[in-house]
Parts: sequence; C-alpha cells; structure tokens
Amino acid sequence: MLRALYTISTMVTLESIRTPIAADLEAFGEFLEGQFQADGHLMNQMLSHVMATRGKGVRPMIVMLCAALCSAANKRQWVEGERNCSKRTYLAAMMVEMLHTASLIHDDIIDNADSRRGKPSVNALWQSRNAVLVGDYILAKAMSAGMQSAQYDLVSHIIGAVTTLCEGEVLQGQHAREVDTTRQDYLEIIYKKTASLLSISASAGAVSVMASREDVSQMRRFGEALGMAFQIQDDILDYSRSAQTGKPANNDLREGKITLPLIEVLEQCDEAERAEILRRLKMCATDEESVDYIQNIVEATGGAAMAARTMQRYVDRAVAILSQYEDSPYRSALVNLCAYVVERNK
Repeated sequence: MLRALYTISTMVTLESIRTPIAADLEAFGEFLEGQFQADGHLMNQMLSHVMATRGKGVRPMIVMLCAALCSAANKRQWVEGERNCSKRTYLAAMMVEMLHTASLIHDDIIDNADSRRGKPSVNALWQSRNAVLVGDYILAKAMSAGMQSAQYDLVSHIIGAVTTLCEGEVLQGQHAREVDTTRQDYLEIIYKKTASLLSISASAGAVSVMASREDVSQMRRFGEALGMAFQIQDDILDYSRSAQTGKPANNDLREGKITLPLIEVLEQCDEAERAEILRRLKMCATDEESVDYIQNIVEATGGAAMAARTMQRYVDRAVAILSQYEDSPYRSALVNLCAYVVERNK
C-alpha cells in the first residue's frame, strides 16, 4: 500500500517536515534578506513588510527537499545541523518564492483584499499603485539575481511559470463572472494558479543540483500532483466552519467561485436545483442567506467528502512517485508533506 509510506498522525507539522533542511532554511533566510534591499525608504518599508509576512515558505522547502533527494552528494548519511544545499539551490528557492510572493501581492490588488495572513495587505497600507510596483520590483529583482549569477538554466526553467499564473488568474475571473465553471475548467484553473508553481518548485530543486532529465521530469510530476491536492484541500477548507485559514468561511462563494465541493453537488442535482444554486451564487457577494443556502446544500450532499476523494488520488500519485526513490530523511519529509496536505486545517 502506498499509504504505508505516510506517517499518518496528527503530529505531522511543517516544523517536523523541515527538520532535514533546517540549517539550510536558516541560511536561506539570511540569503533572501540580503537580496532584497532597495535605495528608497518607501521601497524598503514595503519590502520589509512583504518579507515579514511571506508565510510558511512551503515552496522553498520543496525546492530544497527535492534538490537533496535528487543530489548524488546526499547519498551519504544525513547529519543533523549540517547544510545539504548549495547557493544555486538557494537561488532557485528564492526565485520560486519571490514569484509566488509577487503573484500574491497582485492577487490582493485584483481582489481588493485588505489583509493577507491576518496582516494588512501591501495595497491596504500603501495603495494599489505602490503595491503593483513592489510586486513588479520583487519579480524583476529575483530574476535579475539569477541572470547576474549566470544561472540561465534556472531562470529559463522558472520564468515560464509567470505566464501560466497570469493565464490562470484571467481564466478564473472569466468563469467567476459567467458562473459556468465545469470540472475540467476547475482543474485547469487550479493547475495554472497553484499546481504549476509547486511543480516548478520541485523540478527547479532537481535542476539546481544538475539532476538527470528523468529526475527533473519526476519532480515536476510530483510537484504538480501535490499542488493539485493542496489547492483542492484549500477549497474544501473554504466550506469548513471550523477551519483556521485566516479567512472567513465561504470566501470563495462571496467571490463567485465554483470550486470542487460545489461542482460535485452540481453534477448530481437536477436542472431545477442547479439553476437555483447558480442563481443564489450570483447573490452571494451581498446576500449571506444565499451563502448559507449553498453551504448547507454542500454539507447535506457531501460535496466536501467527494472532493476529498479526488484530492486523495492526487496525493497517492505524488507518493507513488516518491516511492521510486531510496529511503532517506528527504523522501520521508516529502511523504510527510503529502500527509500534511491531507490533514491540515489552515
């Protein structure tokens, strides 16, 4: 059984997953801070705020764990406290993380969001004009660092994710306006908006250690499967009244988004029920009664549980890829990351 690889336990935490690369993550934090210094006071203020609120650092962690997994140098026994990643891997992790960070800043502008992870968003503090500029600055600075150090293969590998992210944002907005998201549309959106960047994170780790083409391809597929599962779980949590996501429950409904738990319901109901749900969805931005109506239908029909089964298939796919690698602390950490995706409530 593939799931025998999991450490199935509520004790799986990001802290425990980070253990094999703890020294690298500490060094990476210093490396990152040194890369993002600007001449102007306002730009430095905004950069400091962004760096202080950049989140869990899942993508850099994936870059480093996949680099270590694919590195011939790490066939030796792991020693606690030792670094296992090169500056080239730190550079890959920085480019991926800053691409993600810039995309979140731009998302907050598009959504007119006042907060990010419980803190004021950049656009709330400094207005959208400056937020656009700092997002662009971060992206340009990250890619410039790669070019200046002549890591052209890494820059080329990562930069394609920018177009994919933009396509995903436009596609999501289009379907939210037209209230016509199908299962196929949804899977394309979450691939472009979430899974593509986790896919690039994992494969960039492999590229950073000059891994074989096969390993790069395997890591890309691993990251894609993990990313699809990660976003589906996010969408399931949006229907949970007890989730600790830092956002109000049913935020997606208020934004007119049709995600997998609701798609599962829409695929089962008759035409009259479907029409009523979609009519109510158009009202969710201003009508809490319509939000409760759809929430209750999803709960009663088991939409979240059905979506969880799809999520589990992606997780199993990710673990199956990892099972092809020798046992190591890095493989164990990545397997536990898969378990964390399933178990998390925030």
